[in-house]
Amino acid sequence: MALEDAKSQVDQAFTRENSRGLSYESSFGGALSFLRRRYSKDLTGVDLAVTGVPFDQAVTNRPGARLGPRAVREASALQVFDPPYGWDGFSPLEEFDIVDYGDLAFDYANVPAFPAALTEHIRGILKAGAGSIALGGDHYISFPILRAYAEKFGPLSLLQFDAHSDTWADDDMDRVDHGTMFYKAVKEGLIDPERSVQVGIRTVNADNLGVPTIDAREVHERGPAETAREIKEILGDSQVYVTFDIDCLDPAFAPGTGTPVWGGLSSGQAAIILRDLAGINMVGGDVVEVSPPYDTSGATAVAGAHVAMELICLWGWTRRGRRAG
Repeated sequence: MALEDAKSQVDQAFTRENSRGLSYESSFGGALSFLRRRYSKDLTGVDLAVTGVPFDQAVTNRPGARLGPRAVREASALQVFDPPYGWDGFSPLEEFDIVDYGDLAFDYANVPAFPAALTEHIRGILKAGAGSIALGGDHYISFPILRAYAEKFGPLSLLQFDAHSDTWADDDMDRVDHGTMFYKAVKEGLIDPERSVQVGIRTVNADNLGVPTIDAREVHERGPAETAREIKEILGDSQVYVTFDIDCLDPAFAPGTGTPVWGGLSSGQAAIILRDLAGINMVGGDVVEVSPPYDTSGATAVAGAHVAMELICLWGWTRRGRRAG
């Protein structure tokens, strides 16, 4: 019983005895972990590892996304009492072994070494047989992560929710820039541009390398359900990496980000799209660019935590029933 459990549960990040189940400890107290999952560096038997990447040295405007993983973990405590809404009773926290794998350790003063460190971090998760959901951090982190995923799965479809295309030309593969990494991902063959799709774009880039784009205005005019249908048509049955830049949302819903752009998606539109994407062949994902210093209300971190939960649902939807409890 939830109310009975609430009397004794505390610090589930450390005291949880297994990796499954809802949590009833007070949302305002206890040790922080994502969705009250158990902190663990042991991935034996783990289905999905959530990991923080507190890196924001690639930003072009306002920093602060290094504080995103901590804020998203705190905000996620609001979602742990019940299965996620709108998923027909599907409860991934009860069906899958999900852990908080902690944050990537790296030398903040040695930026050139960062990409390889992150690739190796994700490579270790994948080698253990788990999937990953990364909490950023600025959007550059997707590039080193994609390198690890492409090593295992080959070229992927990229589903990118964003205000910016992040495909501005940059042939210096050693530059660390959160606006050019998907240009590099295409050039390196990590993603298949024709089977990828960008959603929510509302900034100008003359060449997006052939990636199909559903800009923010199209989402507003067509509606979220039709947008999801079109996304699924483009992706087909390909293996998909989903990246959600929180600035895909309008600043009214997510002001705490480094490069906000008006005219974006509402949180309601994003929720419908993500839920209607159930069935895509998602292999991993991330939520990036949550910058808590620019949002004293915490609403942006709450949005980021909800997006991360939806990504967990998308990842788990096609894997339901494959493992016994």
